[in-house]
Amino acid sequence: MYVEALFAGKPTAFGPRGAPSAIKKAPVAFLTVHTDGTAEDEQGNKKLHGGAEKVIHQFSHDGYHRLTSAFPDHAFPLGTIGENILIPGMNDENVFIGDRYRIGEVILQVSAPRAPCNKISHRYGIKNLDRFVGKEGITGWYYRVIETGVIHRNDPVTLLSRHDKTVSIGALMRAVHDLGDVDAAKQFEGLEILDDEWREKCARVIKRAAK
Repeated sequence: MYVEALFAGKPTAFGPRGAPSAIKKAPVAFLTVHTDGTAEDEQGNKKLHGGAEKVIHQFSHDGYHRLTSAFPDHAFPLGTIGENILIPGMNDENVFIGDRYRIGEVILQVSAPRAPCNKISHRYGIKNLDRFVGKEGITGWYYRVIETGVIHRNDPVTLLSRHDKTVSIGALMRAVHDLGDVDAAKQFEGLEILDDEWREKCARVIKRAAK
């Protein structure tokens, strides 16, 4: 596998309320990766995006294909959903929480799915597109940084390790999105590899179903 494209952006007024957002990103030749962010990319809402657990967001070709198939009258150019990196062959079904990858000189660990927000809907002008993305489990995922460095386009990508007890990005997202899947949530809630936020999301699905 290899890095096909990298993207970065700065916050600008976006959406009907003009809230700051960096969902609109431009192609870049490299990303300088630190433990809490990259030098080239910024976030508009640092309470929901960025930080040590959400340093880099990756989306997939499969996700774009799913969007194009479901909404054939709209265009979904690569790099437009707000991702920082695109790597052919990786998608929400074959990437798992806790996976460690060497990308060029950097080592990253998959931390969590991207929780879809309404900025996705505003980005493409499609009502409730964020709900579709969550329901389908094509949100992409975030990385935390194990070893810092610089990622360049065309850098090689290698899976270094995977936990025995884990869950794919797509399966976890579908388990907790909207009303969720209580059976799946019960299965995933006890996974030690999940952080507290996603374990709590599973617990809420279970609690809601018990009412």
